[in-house]
Amino acid sequence: MSNARATHLSRRGILAAGGALGLGAVLAACGDDDAKSGGSDKETAAAKSGPWTFKDDRGTTAKADKIPANIVSFIGVAAALHDYGIESKGVFGPTELKNGKPDVQAGDLDISKVTILGNTWGQFNIEKYAALSPDVLITTMFDAVGTLWYVPEESKKKILAVGAPTVGISVYDIQLPTPLARMLELAKSLGADTTSSTITAAKKRFEDAAARLRAAAKAKPDIKVLAGSASDSIFYVSGSNLSADLEYYKSLGVNFVEPPASALKASGGWFENLSWENVDKYGADIIMMDNRTSAIQPADITEGTWKKLPAVKANQVIARNPEPILSYAKCAPLLEDLAKAIENAKKVS
Repeated sequence: MSNARATHLSRRGILAAGGALGLGAVLAACGDDDAKSGGSDKETAAAKSGPWTFKDDRGTTAKADKIPANIVSFIGVAAALHDYGIESKGVFGPTELKNGKPDVQAGDLDISKVTILGNTWGQFNIEKYAALSPDVLITTMFDAVGTLWYVPEESKKKILAVGAPTVGISVYDIQLPTPLARMLELAKSLGADTTSSTITAAKKRFEDAAARLRAAAKAKPDIKVLAGSASDSIFYVSGSNLSADLEYYKSLGVNFVEPPASALKASGGWFENLSWENVDKYGADIIMMDNRTSAIQPADITEGTWKKLPAVKANQVIARNPEPILSYAKCAPLLEDLAKAIENAKKVS
């Protein structure tokens, strides 16, 4: 979100945004100076032994003498690239749960085969990073100024000093198909066969899911959907602007609960903070709840006001990942689940 003052927000508030909050006290944009134009659509066979370039969403062109082999990525990026057959050597961001199992943001990645540089906000082991001899560092961006997500402000200069170029894929104030296409483009530049039957089928599934969601929303235009996230003391209600997934669902006709701009202002437009006493402020027929480990999950919410919500009583609560794994294989089910929820929803608000 642009120009938000993160100092007014808790760490959980930052993580519970409809994607991310990121400015000022969070991370800092890490742009390279050599932002020259460059293509990312070189054919894999020709590029294997030749120079590699990729122009990212900051307008910065990452360069290397050959296709990067030692890739370090934010965990969600690593999961997306894995779906395209491109593996990361190191990852940072929510990767491993306390019980040793993969975090939801790891997707199908085998986390035992990667070096985890940091598992929580602010963690990034620079010594391990340098030891990987990284060819490129890749992450997402959740603001208009190009802040590299999960690259800590306090150590960014040392991280950049290692010398690997950085790539940022924007998921800020755009619709989901755009970053999906950009991630596929990046994967192709890194050697993925983007014409494979697996990727082609996944893309078609996504397109079919979008058509299904559009039809469901058209058939039941009165079904109201609320995007929420839970913490100990605050219930966050996301606006449908700024988040790539919600913006896209809205474009397909989904009827979202929309907090007024004045209520969203404190978070830079991302969400409204509600006390648990006021969790019933908005009527909703379906509630999409943040499924990241930074948020309390519905089954663990003990607040009586939550349990009395009509959508909760009607069992019309589904999961939402505000940081979708940007592969067609991972995003298609998100659309399918929402379409199914709308198709089966009863009007309870």
